[in-house]
Amino acid sequence: MPERILLTSDDMRRALVRIAHQILEANHGCENLVLLGMRTRGAPIAQRLGKLISDIEGSQVETAEIDITAYRDDRPRSGADNGSVGVDSSLDLTAKKVVLVDDVLYTGRSIRAAMDAVMDRGRPERIQLAVLVDRGHRELPIRPDYVGKNVPTALHERIHVRLTETDGCDETLIGNGLTPVKPELAVKIVQARKDLGT
Repeated sequence: MPERILLTSDDMRRALVRIAHQILEANHGCENLVLLGMRTRGAPIAQRLGKLISDIEGSQVETAEIDITAYRDDRPRSGADNGSVGVDSSLDLTAKKVVLVDDVLYTGRSIRAAMDAVMDRGRPERIQLAVLVDRGHRELPIRPDYVGKNVPTALHERIHVRLTETDGCDETLIGNGLTPVKPELAVKIVQARKDLGT
């Protein structure tokens, strides 16, 4: 199957606006709310959601980046790894309403790793999950609280979210053998857009 666009830039923007409103409604505002964006593309999505929520509520919402590398279940764990990555050590998540943010939800293993990283930084009041795309095929009992688009997929299919911050454009694609934009090309695209003022 040739690659095709699942979400255009406008589709992605509308999905994030809807998710921002849903997060505020479910949490009765943004008090004690923390958005944790999973590296790589979950982080800029969390930043966008944070800005949308701040614009709606008129007050800042805390956002941070989470790195699950040392918590993955497909690599050996070591004591040294545990403290070296994860969530910023200055961020205390105790009694906070944490929303994990990622681009695509698939097996659920990355989310489980992210929850381990969160629990190493305190005991949050609750942990929720926001994803731009849920493609199914879960291997763990994990479900998102907020979803931009549900996309039933075959196992051989790939979904790739491209963001202006990382890839130079906003779009979500599905296909059999998608290749991400090369980092050096993404940098050139981003710079060209800045030069053009777009």
